[in-house]
Amino acid sequence: MSHHIELPPLPYAQDALAPVISAETLSFHYGKHHKAYVDNLLKLVAGTELAEQPLEAVIKAVVGKPDRVGVFNNAAQIWNHTFFWNSLKPNGGGAPTGAVAKGIDAAFGSYENFKKEFANAAMTQFGSGWAWLVADKGQLKIVKTPNADTPLTTGQAALLTIDVWEHAYYLDYQNRRADFVAAVIDKLLNWDFANANLARAG
Repeated sequence: MSHHIELPPLPYAQDALAPVISAETLSFHYGKHHKAYVDNLLKLVAGTELAEQPLEAVIKAVVGKPDRVGVFNNAAQIWNHTFFWNSLKPNGGGAPTGAVAKGIDAAFGSYENFKKEFANAAMTQFGSGWAWLVADKGQLKIVKTPNADTPLTTGQAALLTIDVWEHAYYLDYQNRRADFVAAVIDKLLNWDFANANLARAG
C-alpha cells in the first residue's frame, strides 16, 4: 500500500468486481468519496508538520486528539478505503488457504463459523463503520469499528475488511446490507492479501 497522502490507483478495473459491486458504485465510492478524503486531508495538513508525513504516521499522530478530529477522520478513511479495495479481488472469496486458513480454524473452529461471525460483525456494526479480520499477537480475531476508526491505532494487524458505510452498497443493494456482506465474503475476499498481511505481522 502506498504510504503518501494521495489517491492510490484501484488494484483492478472499475467494473472488475461486478456484479457484486457495480462499476457505478465504484465510480462514486472510489472516485468521489475516497478522493474527497484525500482532497480534504491535503487541505487540512497543508503548511503543517504533518504535510510531509506518511499517511500511517499522520493517523497515529492525531488519534484521540479532539482538536485534530478532522485530520484523523480523513486520514483514517483514506487508509481504510485503500485497505478495503485491496481486501477484494475479482473471483475472490471462498475458503482461505495458507497461514490464514490455519489461523481461522484455530480461532473460529471452521471457515463456516468464521463466515457467520464475520457477516454478523458487519451486520451488527450500527450505522457507519467497518468489520475487520485482524491478527492480535498472532491470534486471529474479528473486530468492528465505527466511522473512521481503524485497527491501525490499536496495535492489531488488519488482515481484511468490509466497508459497511451505506455508500459502499446502497446503489447496488439499497438497504439490504446482509446481501452485500454475504456476496463480498463469498465472491470477493482477497485471501492472498490477508496472507501477505499476516506474514508481515509476524
